[in-house]
Amino acid sequence: MESESRLIIALMIAVLMGAVDSTIVILALPTITVQLGATLSSSIWIIMIYLLVIAVGTTQLGRLGDILSRKRIFNAGIGLFTLGSALCGAAPTILSLIIFRGVQASGAAMIQSNSGAIVADNFPPNRRGRVFGYTSVGYNAGAMLGIVFGGLITTFIGWRYIFYINVPIGIFALLFAIQNIRAGKRVKTSLDIPGIVMLALSLSFISYAAVDITSSGVDAFNELLIIIGLIVIVTFVMVERIVANPLLPLKIFRIRILSFSIMASFFQSLGFLAVVFIIIMYLQGIRGLSPLYSSLLLLPGYVVGSILGPYFGKLTDRIGSRIPATLGIAIMAAAIVVYLTLTIVSSLYVVLVGSFLTGTGSSMFYPANNSAVMANSPRELYGLSSGFLRTMANIGMLGSFVIAISIASISVPRYVAFEVFAGVLNSLGSVSASFMSGIHASLIVAIVILSIAAMLSLSRGGEVRSGKH
Repeated sequence: MESESRLIIALMIAVLMGAVDSTIVILALPTITVQLGATLSSSIWIIMIYLLVIAVGTTQLGRLGDILSRKRIFNAGIGLFTLGSALCGAAPTILSLIIFRGVQASGAAMIQSNSGAIVADNFPPNRRGRVFGYTSVGYNAGAMLGIVFGGLITTFIGWRYIFYINVPIGIFALLFAIQNIRAGKRVKTSLDIPGIVMLALSLSFISYAAVDITSSGVDAFNELLIIIGLIVIVTFVMVERIVANPLLPLKIFRIRILSFSIMASFFQSLGFLAVVFIIIMYLQGIRGLSPLYSSLLLLPGYVVGSILGPYFGKLTDRIGSRIPATLGIAIMAAAIVVYLTLTIVSSLYVVLVGSFLTGTGSSMFYPANNSAVMANSPRELYGLSSGFLRTMANIGMLGSFVIAISIASISVPRYVAFEVFAGVLNSLGSVSASFMSGIHASLIVAIVILSIAAMLSLSRGGEVRSGKH
């Protein structure tokens, strides 16, 4: 039991490290933009490149863990993330910072894509929910620390230390993981190089077009990029049907609970991750709050998620994933309904209530859904299933950014919404009412997307958890 506890701690530290960086960078973006003399359209790639690399890399890096050993890839990910963090802190230009963020994201993808498979290797199906509950504590605690310390470090020490702070944590996490994570079994398979190249190209074209649209509006250039990206996606799907080991794992889609759980994760990310961006835009742009104060209002959700995650994980082990995961999505949708009551002059306590519901729903959905994937995946597909789950969730996260900035800015000039998101504009003045309408529209779209996620989650079917691997 002691070795299992140390394994859980190792996973929690690695997850926490990545979560800290996800929230801390958003708070520092305005300062980085000014101090590096960057344009808004270039500085936003500090966030976009991170999401893009993780979205593309997770499936194949999970498969690489199947081939070379999950312990090796997981530990290498911690080391690469730590190195990338040090390079980001020392970056002299915006271009170098974007490149080093890609290095950092590569390490994060290695960690994400193998963590679920490591849990499946070391714990039977009837105990995985509890373990995923503890890893969700690592995520929520990391995001919470990022919010608390991000503004303080940026304001009083300097933005470079939001990256440097990862270095001592990463060194400790690597040494601890080397000692406490077992290698697991290897699987004979191969990488899908054509698939990953085409997925990278298609998402890159579409992401670049999205950033260009939000900063300068729709034109022939970004329309062409979107068309090319869609053509590459169609080609990608066709190629995946004939390659030996496709990036799109057809075996997974033959297992109902597994495939429905992964698709539920995709639509949950697509709908719900946008909400954080939208509420921060509301707090900064319409209410004129600082990035730090805005994020602190969302803090209760992370606290609640950290406390409740293990309890709902244990519940999943007893009754299966369908009810907790679906109810979690429903509570997230209820949080969005609460946010829909926001007006230009409404009480900020509304945000606190919504944040509380967000944390409750998240603490139910993530442990249940993640354990459903790994509990119903054949052993030979552990790495592939874990990686594909993260890939679909991260593609959804990437899409949520586009949804948030695009729909919310329909009623105001796009450069205004873009500046609000980047944190360099703290008041919308006379266009606040129009922007409020755009925010409400984006929240309604989020509810529609979450409804799809809930239907998929409910339709996944029942399951019986046993103590066997």
